[in-house]
Amino acid sequence: KKNPKGSEQMIAKLRVGLALLAAVALVACGAPQKQAPADVAGLTQALISLDPVVDPAEAARAAEIAYTYSLVLRQDYNVTDGALMHNAKVNQGLRPRGLCWHWADDLQTRLRQEGFQSLDMHRAIANHDTILIEHSTVVMSARGGKMREGIVLDPWRYGG
Repeated sequence: KKNPKGSEQMIAKLRVGLALLAAVALVACGAPQKQAPADVAGLTQALISLDPVVDPAEAARAAEIAYTYSLVLRQDYNVTDGALMHNAKVNQGLRPRGLCWHWADDLQTRLRQEGFQSLDMHRAIANHDTILIEHSTVVMSARGGKMREGIVLDPWRYGG
């Protein structure tokens, strides 16, 4: 004997699940950028303006790396979709890397290789106590500056 009430509940849950999936797909359908934006100079200026102690050559190098290395990571991670869709592929085992903390770890590791003397790096983690909406990124500040006074470098958002 079938349980009509159980079938109705299952169908209702399926509809809600499909609606959520459709919403995520619409939000995540933004394609990654084709190339680094031409705003390396803008980021350089923003880094320089953090404090007079910031070396303009270091700021330029940091800005260039932030943009160009993000494109390298996009290729390494095989990003072909927007950030949320790529996250789903990573979580399903279809891609090895590409969650926000992967981007942050890898970018921070690359920037650290430069041995900047006038810039500091910080790790920002939003909603660290709620894994479903947690987000990690790198923040650069002037040497000795506070994280909240720095500039967020977030390659995950646009997939490189």
